[in-house]
Amino acid sequence: MNKEENIQQNIISLKLAKKLIFSLVFVLIFDFILFPAPSMAAEYNDLQENQDFEEILSENKGNIEDIQVKNNFPENSDIKISWTGNYTMTAYNSEAVQCDASPCITANGFNVCEHGVEDTIAANFLPFGAKVRIPDLFGEKVFIVRDRMHRRYDNRVDIWMLEKQDALKFGVKYAKIEVLEP
Repeated sequence: MNKEENIQQNIISLKLAKKLIFSLVFVLIFDFILFPAPSMAAEYNDLQENQDFEEILSENKGNIEDIQVKNNFPENSDIKISWTGNYTMTAYNSEAVQCDASPCITANGFNVCEHGVEDTIAANFLPFGAKVRIPDLFGEKVFIVRDRMHRRYDNRVDIWMLEKQDALKFGVKYAKIEVLEP
């Protein structure tokens, strides 16, 4: 009887494995053969971008130096740098485990969840409201000091991110910050 039970269990396991394999094959066929549209759209966009670039080159007789790139960013000529320094960078998000009972409210009372823009940093060595750029990691983007960290982190910058996965992916980095004049 024990041998028959083992045989029955093996048969059931094989049936389940067969169903699982069939389901995976079905999903693969369904996703990649019947609906290749997203990958085709990406290929089309790449093709369009290459054609546009080739048209620009042909209009400028192949002289890449003559091509002017459009800059749609506002000019920041009035921003002046007060001082710079190299600091350890980490990231965090609004989670009670990482913060306190009200994870969306920063140390200066600002609600990052309602604001929803990733422009907040925590730094113990800078005053609230100080504006900072991190050019190596974020280019010309300006961050505002609105939060604090544990007192043991006196030379660290913690960047608030909306999604936990983004904060985990950011990890620990070392970069130069530019503290802007008020």
